[in-house]
Order: sequence, then C-alpha cells, then structure tokens
Amino acid sequence: MDLHRPVDGNKSYEEMTAEEKLRYDHQKLHEMHRGHDSMHMTMVMILIVTLIVAHVVVTNWKNLHYRSYALFTMVAMWSIPLLMSINNHWVRFIVVWTIFTILTAIVIWKSSQKPMSVTAPRLVYKWFYLIYKASCFFGVFGYIVMMLTFMNVNSIFNQKPQVWMDVGLVSLFYGLYFGVLGRDVAEYCTDKMAASIGYYTKEGMPTRHLETNVCAVCGNKLLVDVNEEGVLENTYKLTCGHVFHEFCIRGWCIVGKKQSCPYCKEKVDLKRMFTNPWDRPHILYGQLLDWIRWVIAWQPLVLFLAQGINWLFGLE
Repeated sequence: MDLHRPVDGNKSYEEMTAEEKLRYDHQKLHEMHRGHDSMHMTMVMILIVTLIVAHVVVTNWKNLHYRSYALFTMVAMWSIPLLMSINNHWVRFIVVWTIFTILTAIVIWKSSQKPMSVTAPRLVYKWFYLIYKASCFFGVFGYIVMMLTFMNVNSIFNQKPQVWMDVGLVSLFYGLYFGVLGRDVAEYCTDKMAASIGYYTKEGMPTRHLETNVCAVCGNKLLVDVNEEGVLENTYKLTCGHVFHEFCIRGWCIVGKKQSCPYCKEKVDLKRMFTNPWDRPHILYGQLLDWIRWVIAWQPLVLFLAQGINWLFGLE
C-alpha cells in the first residue's frame, strides 16, 4: 500500500486518524472477500467438522491410553505457547517460561533419580504446591482486576481502562497456564516417584509391605519424637485406614491429581479431606484448569489442522 497516495478523499493513509484507518482497513477487507460467501461457508463447515472429530478422537484417546495422552498434552502445553511467543516477540512470557522451565527441570530430575533421595518427594510436592498456590493467586487477582475495570474503578486512580485490563488478562493467563502445566508435570513426577518408592504400582499391588510407622508417599517415619530421625508433622488417615503425612497426602491427591490411596489404590473423596470451607473452591478451580488445557494445548492444533485442510482444498 502506498502510504502517501490519497485513499479517503484528500487524505493519504498515514494522515488518517486511528478510527479512519480501522474503517478503511475493514472496507478493504470486505472488498477482498466479496463474492466468497460459499467459500467461507465451506471453511466454517470444515472447522466445525474438524472440531467435532478432534474432540471425539481426544476423548477416546484419553480413555483408552491416558498416559500417552497426558504426556502429549504436557509437551503441547509446554511448547505451543512458547512458539507463539517467539513468533510474536513476547519477551516477557519467554523470560517467565524459561525461569519456570529451568526450575521445574531440576525438580523433574530429582524425582527421576535412582535411587531416589528420601527428601525428593517433599521437594517435588513443595515446588508444585507453590506453583498451585501461585496460580490460584494470579488467576483470582486477574479476575478481580478485570471486574474492577468493568466497574470503572480505575478512574478513581486516574488510570486508563486498557492498562488495568491488560494487567488483569495477563495475570489471569499466567495463573491458568502455569497452573495447568504445573499440574501436568506434577502428575508425571508423582508416577515416577511412586514407582521408585515401591509402595504403588499401576497394577494396584504394592511391591513390598507398608510399615505402620512409615508414610507411603515420602518414605519417612510417622509421628516421630524430636530426638528421632524422621518428619515431625500432622498425619492424615484415609478412609481405607492408611495413614500419611498430611502435607504428603494433600500433595499426592491435590497437586498430583491422584484420587486414590498411594498404597492400596482405594478411591479417595477429596471433599472429605477439607475441613476448612475456604479450601473447597480449590477443587472447582482444579476442574477449571483441566478445561483450560483444551484451550491452550488442543485448540491451536485443531485450528492448524483445519487451516491445513483448507490449504489442501485451495480455500484461502
């Protein structure tokens, strides 16, 4: 486009106001696509069919082979936003992503060591529990800022609504994205540690006897005196009768998304684990994070697939 050529009366494109440029660009776009209604309808139908087929395939994949589904989703969650950020030069996200990846890689390495250190499980759970809490904070903070912007509270502080809305959206995205990614990596580490500790197997049969004074999650002693070697901490007894450190079993069930006893695999009702009513919304928040996984990891892949089909059929 020649920026100095008159395009709107006697004005050139560079002389237009922002509103006039937007109107002019919209008009040019409309003229480009005039007469392409049938092609657009075909593209919409391809997108709808692709979404339906993808949803069916992903759902069946998840039900039939959850481990490969979870691993693929975790890799997609980790890589797709980074590739988009590099393409769009979003430096802030790249920096935060890099710091998170380096620290998380260290935690994954600690959980995968053989023989595994007795301090590794607690280190892993503490890190991902911190990520979990931070994701809740940033998600709620972003939502509150957005709601305050809608109520025009920003004008009290003489701030533009765009600034507050940007802060709210960025905080909400960071909270949701790293919350989902943290849960996926925590589940991966949980399986690694469970197999290494030896109290839990995929088949449901423990590989060795569980001593009554040992926590099956971290392998440390329960209810020890200050003079003994072990972990002095509150314990929690599941409905199956097995006892664990409270921090360990909360990490196992909540952060690692395990809803079964680490020893006998009996189903655990997470609602019974919370006596504090302020903790209950975290269960719903975890379900929200699971839904966000589709938006961040799978939806870009589906859109890319639909775009590829359009290209094959010459629909541009």
